[in-house]
Amino acid sequence: MQVHPARIRPLGFTPPKPGPVVLWMGRDQRADDNWALLHAAALAKAAGAPLFALFALPPDFPPATARHADFLLRGLAAVETALRDHGIPLALVPGDPAVAVPAFLRRVRAGVCVTDFDPLRPGRAAREAVATAPVWDGALLEVDAHNVVPAFVASAKREYAAATFRPKILKLLPEFLEPFPDLPAFAAGNLAGFAPVDWEAARAGLVLDPSVAPVAGITPGPEAAREALAAFLADRLPAYADRRNDPNAGATSTLSPWFHHGHLAPQRAALDALEAKKRAPAGAEAFLEELVVRRELADNYCLHEPAYDTLAALPAWAQKTLGAHAADPRPYRYTAREFETAATHSALWNAAERQLVRQGRLHGYMRMYWAKKILEWSATPEAALATALSLNDRYALDGSDPSGVAGVLWSVGGLHDRPWASRPVFGQIRYMNARGCRRKFDVDAYIARHGGGAADHNGEVA
Repeated sequence: MQVHPARIRPLGFTPPKPGPVVLWMGRDQRADDNWALLHAAALAKAAGAPLFALFALPPDFPPATARHADFLLRGLAAVETALRDHGIPLALVPGDPAVAVPAFLRRVRAGVCVTDFDPLRPGRAAREAVATAPVWDGALLEVDAHNVVPAFVASAKREYAAATFRPKILKLLPEFLEPFPDLPAFAAGNLAGFAPVDWEAARAGLVLDPSVAPVAGITPGPEAAREALAAFLADRLPAYADRRNDPNAGATSTLSPWFHHGHLAPQRAALDALEAKKRAPAGAEAFLEELVVRRELADNYCLHEPAYDTLAALPAWAQKTLGAHAADPRPYRYTAREFETAATHSALWNAAERQLVRQGRLHGYMRMYWAKKILEWSATPEAALATALSLNDRYALDGSDPSGVAGVLWSVGGLHDRPWASRPVFGQIRYMNARGCRRKFDVDAYIARHGGGAADHNGEVA
């Protein structure tokens, strides 16, 4: 059951001490296919020590909407059931993780805490605070359970584009794309002192915005995620290579909410896609490119770029061209609120926004169009970036994720892209318009399905 040692790195300088082992669960919320949990279990078994799982829940966790809380808590409830079936309790502690986690570790006299990898600032700040907390003096270990190739192994620097990152990933895949071992069970006594979580009380303790309602028709949790993966591979993988850019085709995986919450290991998806490659080789290759290369490139970007959600993080050519065209007249100009309420002149853009608001997801091709039009119709590039990131994080079930950050920065600012022919407003940033969308798919069918509202005044600018 040994976890590849390159997946593991210490945070801080304190060595392991005798006592219980705690898995501090964050980005990877599942019992199966979880390298962080497997490593914690191996340490506990080797030491003959108890193993506990922990999740810290701030009362106002961002974006603090009813939609995200519902998906998070129902998913965690399913994870708790699976953990307890293995004799592992899950403790849900309220409060700022920087304070709540060290307090819990001290209370249970933990000798080692294992946590999962997260390249975003809030997660990294919480881990740094726990590693240096004076109230607990055990060892904190970080395990990348989210990437097939650990992000801190894949590259020691921020990669310029997929073209520079892909060879490094492909070289390392044979070493890291390995089957998962089974999670061992612990004796029933390991549950002593830990009653099941009161999930209704946990929900009641949160300060939430009820205006962003839960999404009907999508079930959180690892079991639902595995079912969704199986359905995609069986039914839609053959069409993925050719039809994934058609928002009406239903050819995408739709797995991003489960990936984001850690209900499904990307490595499990990669292993299962390789099994399906015999009957859908083109679809499997295209899916693996998105799943491994492109998704892990986003983690690489956020890991190595401190200012990952600002225009200052863009390549020099992109910053220069956006600056040169910042004062260009806009064909339309909308406020953040007008974007949020789908109150633009464009039926197609309004349909995309309404899909995001109602369904908590936006087709990948439409997300590019959606973000690029926010750039074209905002007063400044800075305002466009702020609006796109805010709306994505507020409404998307996969919001506040490295892939979402990188996707918005690609669309608005040319991240991981190259210069194109110069245009007003965009400069050399890649351009998209409604007329181009019409060449790709049935725009009218998409508008009819999602309720676009106002008619497009001009296909060239809409």
